[in-house]
Amino acid sequence: MCGITGYLETTPRSTRTELEATALTMAAAFHHRGPDDSGVWADSAAGIALAHRRLSILDLSPLGHQPMHSPCGRYVITFNGEIYNFRALRQELEACGRQFRGQSDTEVLVACVAEFGILSAVRRLNGMFAFGLWDREERLLYLVRDRLGEKPLYHGYLGATLVFGSELKALRRHPKFDCSLNRDALALYLRHNYIPAPFSIYEGISKVQPGTIVQISPEDADRAPTVTAYWSVQAAAEYGLANPFAGSEEDAVGRLDVLLRDAVKLRMEADVPLGAFLSGGIDSSMIVALMQAQSTQPVRTFTIGFHEAKYNEANHAKAVAHHLGTDHTELYVTPEEAMAAIPLLPALYDEPFSDSSQIPTFLVSRLARQDVTVVLSGDGGDELFGGYDRYTLGADVWRKIQRIPRSMRAFVARRIQAVPFKQWNRLIVPIAHLLSSSTWERNPGEKLHRVAQVLNAKAPEALYLEMLSHWKEPEAVVLGAQEPLTVVTDQRRHLPVPEFEPRMMYIDSLTYLPDDILVKVDRASMAVSLEARVPFLDHRLVEFSWHVPLAWKIRQGKGKWLLRKLLAQYVPPTLTERPKMGFGVPIGLWLRGPLREWAEALLDEKCLKDQGYLNPKPIRDKWNEHLHGDCNWEYLLWDVLMFQAWLEQEREMVCKHDENITARG
Repeated sequence: MCGITGYLETTPRSTRTELEATALTMAAAFHHRGPDDSGVWADSAAGIALAHRRLSILDLSPLGHQPMHSPCGRYVITFNGEIYNFRALRQELEACGRQFRGQSDTEVLVACVAEFGILSAVRRLNGMFAFGLWDREERLLYLVRDRLGEKPLYHGYLGATLVFGSELKALRRHPKFDCSLNRDALALYLRHNYIPAPFSIYEGISKVQPGTIVQISPEDADRAPTVTAYWSVQAAAEYGLANPFAGSEEDAVGRLDVLLRDAVKLRMEADVPLGAFLSGGIDSSMIVALMQAQSTQPVRTFTIGFHEAKYNEANHAKAVAHHLGTDHTELYVTPEEAMAAIPLLPALYDEPFSDSSQIPTFLVSRLARQDVTVVLSGDGGDELFGGYDRYTLGADVWRKIQRIPRSMRAFVARRIQAVPFKQWNRLIVPIAHLLSSSTWERNPGEKLHRVAQVLNAKAPEALYLEMLSHWKEPEAVVLGAQEPLTVVTDQRRHLPVPEFEPRMMYIDSLTYLPDDILVKVDRASMAVSLEARVPFLDHRLVEFSWHVPLAWKIRQGKGKWLLRKLLAQYVPPTLTERPKMGFGVPIGLWLRGPLREWAEALLDEKCLKDQGYLNPKPIRDKWNEHLHGDCNWEYLLWDVLMFQAWLEQEREMVCKHDENITARG
């Protein structure tokens, strides 16, 4: 696992020494991604520089040093990730007459490109990766990202210079970086708590989409890269749905066992200590069970515990670890220790990101890094096998509102929305005690307006967007923003199937999984130089999941039925069958208590006005309602607070950048 960066001057002007110095400065920004080694390569005639930071996992010798050349000298690569099937590819290449100096997967990858070409080579890969490849013969730069988006990669033009890197902080180190904030992306962030690809927080800087190859030529006058998709969730979903699994349920369980066992086995290969995150839930227990079944030694497992029962999974993880016989480590974290991580988050995540489970994910990564360099994680099981409660809840709601004529739903929604929610509060609160449900005791007007939004939904995706949205109208919060279309809102990108659940699983696989879950895991683990591997995202397993009928994923309102059947062969259901818990922390309580002063400073009305990005009124309204206990607005407030904290850090970095320029001048 590593960090990569580089840049291409469309009109070469820098000396080799200058190119190398700038690229090394960029790479130094993410020393944490690769503390074991660094490297740089530059060609002044072409105006290209590639840099690398190395976290040694396979072939710890200098023969794994990067950037690396192909044997023929045509290609130069800077690579981040792991190619899990590199040994099989190496045998194939040796049969073609290729010879190898070392034992690294990078050497195999660049030889694959030389032998088969970029497109054919990438399609052969089973792994998580992001890399930059320079073709010295054709004078082309290729930026490539893995199928599901496990590894990050940003790129964009700074004037006539194309820059790329694993993290935005590397791009900010380039002397020509002067990008303004992308207000439209900020609106997306307030809705989702992350910025969906291809957008980034900066104008002109994009994320390389998962499963694509971006080809850049310095001779392209319009600077429009050529993007080629070599794999897509859409193609996998459409093919799988059109060709459902032909065997029985038991056959499907057996096939899942074979695929997942091999995915785990491939990801256990490392020349450094290896372990796994274990929460005691279905997914992580499944991964650890298959690791232990294929290991001659107890697998190292790691769990973070909290003293608040609502957020604590450590006791469940401990029971599973005891049953499987793992070498288990747990750490109970105090609120003070958890909150101490908050100041680190803006630099760690590099652009606004506010999934509050970022805190325990960082803490468990830091715990694991004390003993291992690689961990396996259970992420991805929910998206593949229908594990989120919102799938069944949303499907139930959609079926119910579909029974009501569209015109009647629209009429009722208009009447509800015609009355401001605070006026509804004044009407309902005095009689709330007479109603059968306690739902209406606090802020009933806001709840009614949510009902109106649901009634207005014209398609399942619109209902799902309503369910997922934090700020419902982010354009009213971000000044001067126009929210762009995304997979959820662009009807042309929806999956054309009648069932609600697969449509939402598809959307999550394209958005929530790569842009929230995988970002969270990558940044938290790499911040402490820990490599996290995700067996559920082996593309063979993803493709198989789309062949599996919906009834074998979700049954009687319970998701991951097929996984549960398989796990029962390894772990007694009594140890893992329980209501799904989020991997979270009590942010709402902290904001009313120990974090109140910190939050108040960041949400100061004058400060918000002076910055000019956010409308203070709706934010201050939510803040006051939260403090008074009228509503729990922890998610919406955390969105704003993480942006404000990021913005504060951004300004500090700009000041340091200006000081450095002045000093050099």
